[in-house]
Amino acid sequence: MKSIVLPLWAACVVTAFHLSTGHTLMAADPVARSTVMVSEQARQIHAASYIFDGHNDLPWEIRTNGSRSFEKVDIAKPQPAMHTDIDRLRVGNVGAQFWSVYVPADSAYDGTAHQKTLEQIEIVRAMIARYPQVFVATRTVAEIEAARAAGKIASLIGVEGGHSIENSLEKLRRLHALGAGYMTLTHSDSLDWADSCTDQAKCHGLSAFGKEVVQTMNQLGMLVDLSHVSPETMQAALDISTAPVIFSHSSARAVADHPRNVPDNILKQLPKNGGVVMINFYSGFVVPESAETGKRLQPMYRELRNKYRDNQDQYKIESGRLGKQNPMQRGSVHDVADHIDHIVKIAGIDHVGIGSDYDGIDMTPRQLEDVSTYPVLTQVLLDRGYSAGDIHKIMSGNILRAMKAAEKVAKK
Repeated sequence: MKSIVLPLWAACVVTAFHLSTGHTLMAADPVARSTVMVSEQARQIHAASYIFDGHNDLPWEIRTNGSRSFEKVDIAKPQPAMHTDIDRLRVGNVGAQFWSVYVPADSAYDGTAHQKTLEQIEIVRAMIARYPQVFVATRTVAEIEAARAAGKIASLIGVEGGHSIENSLEKLRRLHALGAGYMTLTHSDSLDWADSCTDQAKCHGLSAFGKEVVQTMNQLGMLVDLSHVSPETMQAALDISTAPVIFSHSSARAVADHPRNVPDNILKQLPKNGGVVMINFYSGFVVPESAETGKRLQPMYRELRNKYRDNQDQYKIESGRLGKQNPMQRGSVHDVADHIDHIVKIAGIDHVGIGSDYDGIDMTPRQLEDVSTYPVLTQVLLDRGYSAGDIHKIMSGNILRAMKAAEKVAKK
């Protein structure tokens, strides 16, 4: 989610259910929803594994605010205006990260999407080269494990939006050869071959070419990412993919009814597929009331985007005015945990992960302000009855398992 495209909105509620692990979680009262203090037990559990986050938009932040240069935005120094810097990654115990090489959906209309995506990949490479003591480029689970053994942050690349391949399987293969480990099939706009959840459908699932894209990704060992796509396209991808799919930064639609979230009928199919929903931290997706406001405002933002397509400064002014007229509640870390609870209930403990969307969102829940705050979520999960083993699955184990399965499919 890039807030410049379709900003959205927030608040909260949780229901009781019985986890597949056998723990009963009751609806949280005001005390339970209050500020969380991280215990020594939670710190030890958190430190015993690491966070493998599915989606961080730092490269776009560097492009827009640092002119693509880590000289201008040195993440070895504190960057309070951003969600991410090296010190806070260490505090949060981020051990592996899919760095999004997002480019706006609008870039499809002027023929620059693929070239701009290549430039975004170069930003990730520049970061790794600038801070070799911190980051290392990885593609496989074995490489991630080697990076962790060396005390470095395994750095992977995720392409956000199929517009980046410009209807070309050769360009898809090129992105994979340059390090892309997943591709989100769409972003905010529907394509000729796949439908976005925030646009009108064009093919009601996947076209023949769209099916070819999914099959090619399976062959390459490239994860099929279903964040941003419509439920019809989710289903079509599940029907054809022979490898686990992921949702790199999405949450549960039954908890917060926003099109960007995953409906239960899709969640129920994840055990068979092996896929993972990596929970997004954007307040407008995780807080129920915010999701309702977002759905109402979505067509208004799209109208503004189309009106000011050639004038981004005016778009920011007008969209900012609309946002102020419809203020957003942030919610808290408890709202994010509600989504984890629900996906565990419907899909099982093996099918949920973390996909924060840091540096791609303009509002975060309280106590999840940046990449240093992941231990707070560990504490909340511990308080809700999750075991250390289950927490480690959510932190990194589930996405590693899905990657291993995709690697096996590619080898066949």
